[in-house]
Amino acid sequence: MRKYIYLILLVCLVACRTDEVIVPSEEEQIPDKPDVNSAIRGFYLLNEGNMGSNKSTLDYYDFTTGTYSRNIYAERNPGVIKELGDVGNDIGIYGSKMYVVVNCSHKVEVLEATSGVRIGQVDIPNCRYVRFYNGKAYVSSYIGPVAIDPKSPLGAVFEVDTTSLTITNRVDVGYQPEEMEIIDGYMYVANSGGYRAPDYDNTVSVVDMSTFTQVKQIPVGINLHRLKVDKYDRIWVNSRGNAKTIHSRLHVMERSHLTGEMEVIDTLDIACSNMAIHGDSLYYYATEWSNITSKNEITYGIVDLRTKQVVSTQFITDGTDAKIKIPYGIAIHPETGDIFITDAKNYVSSGTLYCFDRDGRMKWSVRTGDIPAHITFLYK
Repeated sequence: MRKYIYLILLVCLVACRTDEVIVPSEEEQIPDKPDVNSAIRGFYLLNEGNMGSNKSTLDYYDFTTGTYSRNIYAERNPGVIKELGDVGNDIGIYGSKMYVVVNCSHKVEVLEATSGVRIGQVDIPNCRYVRFYNGKAYVSSYIGPVAIDPKSPLGAVFEVDTTSLTITNRVDVGYQPEEMEIIDGYMYVANSGGYRAPDYDNTVSVVDMSTFTQVKQIPVGINLHRLKVDKYDRIWVNSRGNAKTIHSRLHVMERSHLTGEMEVIDTLDIACSNMAIHGDSLYYYATEWSNITSKNEITYGIVDLRTKQVVSTQFITDGTDAKIKIPYGIAIHPETGDIFITDAKNYVSSGTLYCFDRDGRMKWSVRTGDIPAHITFLYK
């Protein structure tokens, strides 16, 4: 009898170790007309998940069917331990692959872009954002541990071969680098120095892509974060300030006619937390926290790229902005001009994704994972 019991236990143990538990995704039909003629199939939404909770998740919206699917990573990758990981910080598609930067798990997850099935991962410490150039992926990294430390080290940008998924180069930049863009053979990196507060960094690093070396640092403003390039090859970069005496601002950089180098040509007297560019318009929002008043001041607006002037202080025109507690992400549909805004709410429970038409009227909203933040569009 004991032999039979041991045999049954052994079979159960083997089965428990090898069987994959599939966590089903959730689907919801969006009340919007499916678009079968668009060159864009859909988009992925990366939910950060609260730090330390290991709750980063991936959602997908299919424009051709109108179906919104929540938490697809676990379902399509049932064998991955701990699922996507801790704090999804950025996402991007390049070729047939999708790259998900998972900050506190110190890795970049690489997935099939069309299916979300995992291909592999690249280990990068305290990684932040990803951009692509000439067959390579470039990932910014804080390098040091996740901690406020006045002695935190310089950050870096890692070069990753997109075929072999191996690190092929590295360049040191400023302290705690964030977003970056590559134009005319140079990479521009926004350095925050956030771990060294109140001694923030205030520079944009310039990296020569031909030698992959930092050739210059341009002073811009303290605690830099977002960095975008418009169709006129201007660089727009926001500074977050210090929540006390220095406010958030939006800075404009342009190539000098005399020196041929990028320089700051203007600073707009507006707060900016995030931005998205579509046509000749830069859409921005700000969630500016004040240590003095202990509350957020939330604003929205549009900048005309041609004049560098604010032309609207509200791009949500039907009053539904009152529903949004903490705007946390923004994206513009490349074809229709629809505006997507994510709401992180209280940072610990499900968020909401809002879709507005190009005139600022809400079309639909949907429940997301925790702290919805980053969107990348999937082309057919």
